Amino acid sequence: MTDGTDGPADQTPAQRFPLRRWLAGGAVATLATVLGLSLALRSGAAPACAAPPPPGVAPVADGALLAPPAAGTLHKGKATFYDSKGAGGNCSYPAAPADRRYVALGPTEYADGAACGGYLDVTGPKGTVRVMVMDQCPECAPGHIDLSREAFARIADPVQGIVNVSYRLVADPPLSGPLTFRIKEGASQRWFAVLVAGHGNPLRSVEVRQGGSGQWRAATRESYNYWLIDSGAGPGPYQIRVTDTRGHRVTATGIKMAPGQVQRSSVRMYGGGSSGSVTSTGTPSARPKPSASASTRASARPTPSAAVTVEATASAEPTAVDALAAEPLAAPSPRCG
Repeated sequence: MTDGTDGPADQTPAQRFPLRRWLAGGAVATLATVLGLSLALRSGAAPACAAPPPPGVAPVADGALLAPPAAGTLHKGKATFYDSKGAGGNCSYPAAPADRRYVALGPTEYADGAACGGYLDVTGPKGTVRVMVMDQCPECAPGHIDLSREAFARIADPVQGIVNVSYRLVADPPLSGPLTFRIKEGASQRWFAVLVAGHGNPLRSVEVRQGGSGQWRAATRESYNYWLIDSGAGPGPYQIRVTDTRGHRVTATGIKMAPGQVQRSSVRMYGGGSSGSVTSTGTPSARPKPSASASTRASARPTPSAAVTVEATASAEPTAVDALAAEPLAAPSPRCG
């Protein structure tokens, strides 16, 4: 017999009101944590400290391979869309690509930032579009990708909201320009952090050395796509050696300790024109706060492929001012422990 509540009248209040008991047990706090983490990740903010993924965030199975989609491997899944409002996503880029064709990947394929700066060819009902990996979609399971609205409209009618797609990582996509380097706000000779962009393929490693001599020091990639040396790399200028997942390797020189500015080199990861001099940078301009939006997404699994190493070393010192519009990002993320 029931009395219009959650269970029989002869049950205890805890038994008759499971929803109330669930809320009292901390579900509200859990929901707030989920929403906060999702917004922080999609807005490009680096999480303060690592924590187990709460309910609602796509879990990464124990032993799962974290890696960008493999070049040459066709993946099938589904696509949705969202709008970054011009922000550069969890990969920490100063802004979204000018053509607004970008994609957010789930945790497995985003791989703690390892997919940043790579390109996918995505095919849907209406055709194929090429998009840059710019963001993480915390709630996307493998096989679910989240496109920009503009990219989605190239392959399907946005009214559909979600469509089946196939996609693959592009090997050696045409480069729009040389490598750029951005030292993070708050960096000094005792704490080094650099964002590398314009590389085409996902990156495998970044190494730094002070001046033109001494030992190369390996930087560690953070999930928000900056490469860190916690103990610093000296006052600069630096040589920075960059290696991608295809085996291309180049070295840029003359990079200054200039936090918050984009420094444009003349070195390309591949395709010729690989001189490694650096052009000094313009002053950063204010950036609007990134805003998150709700949507759904998809993905698959990858393995980086190797190729012949091509190294271009440079010796030129910095020259004229580059008017690239560099926008300041958040100050260095708190480090745990």
